[in-house]
Amino acid sequence: QVQLVESGGGSVQAGGSLTLSCAASGFTHNMYNMAWFRQAPGKLRDFVAVSSWLGENTYHTVYAQSVKGRFTITRGSAGNTLSLQMNSLEVEDTGVYYCAADEAAPGATMRRVSQYDFWGQGTQVTVSS
Repeated sequence: QVQLVESGGGSVQAGGSLTLSCAASGFTHNMYNMAWFRQAPGKLRDFVAVSSWLGENTYHTVYAQSVKGRFTITRGSAGNTLSLQMNSLEVEDTGVYYCAADEAAPGATMRRVSQYDFWGQGTQVTVSS
């Protein structure tokens, strides 16, 4: 059974930076998408970024347009850790951030909540003006 544990998060002023981490256990091979989603109060859970295994410790990344150029997703060399470096944070980035994982074909990038079976418990990010 895959389990995901997030860490990081917290409160920061607009323009600041935070880093989130996610540690996975239970992976039986390398072909997993690992992704970040977020959920603002009263809103649906939205895609933030995804890392897809291409082979040979190489990963393909895709970002939501709203975070492109500000956030960086990084996969650990063993393939079972994920980080999200968040720079130039905006008030609109506030929400609970979730790590998600599921099996996927090499290079496939899953961006819908329904495509993931495994989720972390979530970590709160609060950006104040």
